[in-house]
Amino acid sequence: MNDIAAAYVMLSLEIGTHEDGYIDAYYGPTEVKAAAEAAPRDKAALLAATRALWARLDLAAPRLSDPMERRRAAFLRAQLRAAETRLLMMQGTRFAFADEAERLFGVRPRLLPLASYDGALAKVAALVPGDGDLATRVEAYLDRFTIPKPRLQKTFDAAIARCRGRSAAQIEMPEGESFRLEFVTGKSWSGYNYYQGGYHSLIQVNTDLPIRLSRALDLGCHEGYPGHHLLNMKLEEQLVKGRGWAEFTVYPLYSPQSLIAEGSANYGIDLAFPAESRADTERDVLMPLAEIPVPADDLYWQLMDATKALQGARLTIAQQYLDGAIDRAAAVALTRKYLLMSPERADQSVRFAEQYRSYVINYGLGEAMVRGYVERGNPDRDEMWRRMAKIIGEPTLPADLLRR
Repeated sequence: MNDIAAAYVMLSLEIGTHEDGYIDAYYGPTEVKAAAEAAPRDKAALLAATRALWARLDLAAPRLSDPMERRRAAFLRAQLRAAETRLLMMQGTRFAFADEAERLFGVRPRLLPLASYDGALAKVAALVPGDGDLATRVEAYLDRFTIPKPRLQKTFDAAIARCRGRSAAQIEMPEGESFRLEFVTGKSWSGYNYYQGGYHSLIQVNTDLPIRLSRALDLGCHEGYPGHHLLNMKLEEQLVKGRGWAEFTVYPLYSPQSLIAEGSANYGIDLAFPAESRADTERDVLMPLAEIPVPADDLYWQLMDATKALQGARLTIAQQYLDGAIDRAAAVALTRKYLLMSPERADQSVRFAEQYRSYVINYGLGEAMVRGYVERGNPDRDEMWRRMAKIIGEPTLPADLLRR
């Protein structure tokens, strides 16, 4: 298994030379990366190598008696299937949206018709009455909660500190862990975590569009704690250093690993700030720091909750656009209508789908799957965190979240 893992790492790094962004993180030996980049095989050869390694794995897996080793083999098999799919896509093969998502991320999305979100739109409309289209009314209201650029650093520092504090109270942090926060421009995403290894991350926040207050805790938890930064640290601590599993030193973005990463990061927001604790933190701590007037009512938080019911529309719109059922203008218009965005924010959302394609399923669908696993059977808070720690510290696949 260790030989197969080493071959997988080299294979992944070589594939990464053919597509910018394919490798989300690598923190193994520098000489391995240098060797992969010095003489990478072409895509056809890498496709053949992927299938050959898959065959080797299928021969080795039945001999494994340790349950964790069997999970390791299942993880590698799913990662190799995703690598095969991405290599085929690099060579011109196009899959239907749902097929692509299933092959890359290990789960087939259930896409609802857009009309099924009309009821949720009506509930939002009741919260923000007035003239003009609903997206414009919602945007105008939410613009009141924009963080001024000079206040971004202090607001995000405070938000991330609180995300960390709540996570550290439940999941032990590796000694010496840290991150660096940067504000950047020119991206299709709102935030990104670049894990560096050694329990360190670079977290970037995109300021192309005005940043609203809700993004402080969202990104603090999602990119930091208990999201990407904590997940990558626990994988390094428990699997790379704890078990010597080299395959976890490399993270190919287009793989089932991403559904676990994005799903746990999204769910981690609600796990860290359940019930009224989020509103209390924003009202009492973050709004004063951001110099945003504290509202006299709860409309802001009611609206935040109501719009969550619309998030699945993003997948349906992406599927229709990427499968050619609608053109770009229609995708932007539908994003405006169902996700209640300004033209600029809708355009950014569509650009993300153009760049990352079916990757969009990992957020909403991944969150729902992690939530279903963590909250199954109505456990207490300690058990919920224990289950979260298990997800982010073991070789977890999407299918594992469905098992009782």
